[in-house]
Amino acid sequence: MLWYSNIVLLASIISAFFSVHARPAEAQRGGSVIHIPLKRVHNIGRSDIHPILLYQQHANRGNRRLAQMTSRTPPTNEEMRRNIEKRLHILSSPHSASLGPRDEVNLEKRFYVLPGTPANPQESHSELDNREYLLSTEKTAAPIVRSHPRDISRGLMDRFKRSSSSDNIGVRAHHHHHKGVSAVNCTTDGGTVNGTSVVVNSTTSTGSTTGGFSQVDLNAANNGGLTASNVTDSTGTTGLAIVANDVGYVAQVQIGTPAQNFSILMDSGSADFWVGSTECKDSKTGAACGNQHHFLGPTTSSSFVDLGDPFEVTYGSGKVSGTIVSDTVTLAGMVLTGHGFGTSKLESPDFSGNDVAFDGLMGVAQSRLSKQGMPTPIEALAVAGAIPSAVTSFKLSRLADGTNDGQVTIGGLNTALFNATTLVSVPNVSQSGFWEVAVDHFSVNGRNLGLMGRTAIMDTGTTLIIAPPADAKAVHAAIPGSRADGHGGFTIPCTTTASIALTVGGRNFAIDPRDMTFLPVSPANLTGDCVSGISSGAIGAATEWLVGDVFLKNAYFSTDVTKNTVSLAHLV
Repeated sequence: MLWYSNIVLLASIISAFFSVHARPAEAQRGGSVIHIPLKRVHNIGRSDIHPILLYQQHANRGNRRLAQMTSRTPPTNEEMRRNIEKRLHILSSPHSASLGPRDEVNLEKRFYVLPGTPANPQESHSELDNREYLLSTEKTAAPIVRSHPRDISRGLMDRFKRSSSSDNIGVRAHHHHHKGVSAVNCTTDGGTVNGTSVVVNSTTSTGSTTGGFSQVDLNAANNGGLTASNVTDSTGTTGLAIVANDVGYVAQVQIGTPAQNFSILMDSGSADFWVGSTECKDSKTGAACGNQHHFLGPTTSSSFVDLGDPFEVTYGSGKVSGTIVSDTVTLAGMVLTGHGFGTSKLESPDFSGNDVAFDGLMGVAQSRLSKQGMPTPIEALAVAGAIPSAVTSFKLSRLADGTNDGQVTIGGLNTALFNATTLVSVPNVSQSGFWEVAVDHFSVNGRNLGLMGRTAIMDTGTTLIIAPPADAKAVHAAIPGSRADGHGGFTIPCTTTASIALTVGGRNFAIDPRDMTFLPVSPANLTGDCVSGISSGAIGAATEWLVGDVFLKNAYFSTDVTKNTVSLAHLV
């Protein structure tokens, strides 16, 4: 096993962060259904960070995320600090030959805190209080609003219209022919409509793990860097950024007059849209936010209007606050004039630094989650009649495939990316505005595990899968060669061929074995043990799963605010 000194490990934890990086690209413009090709991006990382520490960062984000989504008390800063210390002790032990005992993993990313989540009263002053582990403790006192789905868009749009002149609210579509763009059929429940999509190789297949963990993935996890899109940049196309080995996706959105490109993290697990203000400051140091970001304000946009209403959004590892504004927003060629969203004047280091290469975040969950009280851009486009339905559809790409063909489709589903005979649509069972489905059953290598009555929150902004402890144990017990560490974590062979599947709407959706191996325990042994992409978390209910990109890379994933449904299909 590759060993690191305590000093290096400590320095790694303090300085290494999973920031999402994006390379600017323009959004593709088409018809009433919009396709945004996504481009995978890697974090600029450090090769001296042990893979287990990288995994722990995602583990710390996940349980915190699940706690927030289920309105339960998240791990405290002190608990997370102790987790770090235990991990350091385990990795530095000369007697540890593999992943040793550790605390319960917390698999949270830097995302939404559900209104009503109990605040963490503790504030850690440890030397280990980096932005990934010791997360924001700001209170979120607003009550949960449980509106009926059909009332969401109407009420939010009414509120928005009261804040801005109706003459300034509108939507228009750009219809141009662009090089590298071809027509595809995109379906909605109302029929088939024509859209446009960059011509890419959308074929995916189950990959082989016989050679062990991918060296490409390991390099990405350790060293970072950008993975170039295989989509030719042209007017209306945009790349999307994934941190390291497939951990997030970013689209290009144009805002203001003249239009300025912003790299925006797309998140199905939240509902607020914000970018940095020209007055943005780091909330910890008071210094200006990193000059590598793009910012919005009256000096950059002649159509910018500050509506004056304050907003604050707390995420797993930090927060942003500022004011609600209106400006022109162009999303894949569809232009919303006078759209309301946030500009952040204070950002925690998770968002303000130059090592964080996204300029803002767009949540595409139901807007009842919004702390800003604004409709999501997708909902606004639907209300304005620019798209037939408030539908958002994802095809997430995988680094190991080398195709970089991910995209998000707004207003419908891109039938070129999935097998239409496998498409299932199921009710959204979340009462809070997340995208949550009932899971019929879970299986390993075709054997039903008997886990009934479970639900899964589908979240593009979470990397791993968080399962209730008993369920995680049952899944791994059926995987040959798996081992539990006694504290909620699991390892599996890097060469595993185990097929883990979720059955939703009567259809099986299997996880590629490559996605089950998050990182090798030893970077020097890629055919040894790997950390499992499924971790246990005791924060949610005994029947609730948080399902991130480990699963979502293996299915076409679509959400419909109008019908309050979630759709899944097999990729082609």
